Amino acid sequence: MNTDAALLAELHRLRRAVPEISGAVLAAVDGLLVAGDLPGIDPHHIAALSAAGLGIGGRFAELVGHGPLRESVVRGADGSVVVYPAGEEAILTAVVRPETDLTRLHAEARPAAQRLGALWDAVRQPTVATAIPPATDPDAPLATRTPMATLPAGLWSSPRSPGHQ
Repeated sequence: MNTDAALLAELHRLRRAVPEISGAVLAAVDGLLVAGDLPGIDPHHIAALSAAGLGIGGRFAELVGHGPLRESVVRGADGSVVVYPAGEEAILTAVVRPETDLTRLHAEARPAAQRLGALWDAVRQPTVATAIPPATDPDAPLATRTPMATLPAGLWSSPRSPGHQ
């Protein structure tokens, strides 16, 4: 089973375990959608808001000395949105109906978030960039997202063309 299928299978398993879940989204910590099972709502927006919400919730918990964030709950008149850290690089968001027993949800969602996070973290291991061959154009776009720390030293030390600053 490929990673995308495994991530979706885990989201579906969570929804089966807690029928009050209307949908679930796995997002990267930068707010980009990884996987979604959220009928009728744009999962890209939920992913972006989840990252922002987790960041704010984590900052609150840190500021008041309550340790690492376990989840962030937003309750509305017609249900709740619960955001969980999922490993080092992901976020699990569950959209639930108002009658949801949050204690039961947490009991199911926290382990699911750990499993999802482990799957995502395993495929997100940064690749180490190799030195750029001399014939390569340094202004050409990168083929993949490369962490700046892995770029070769001195890459930008040559004079740049006008417009680069």
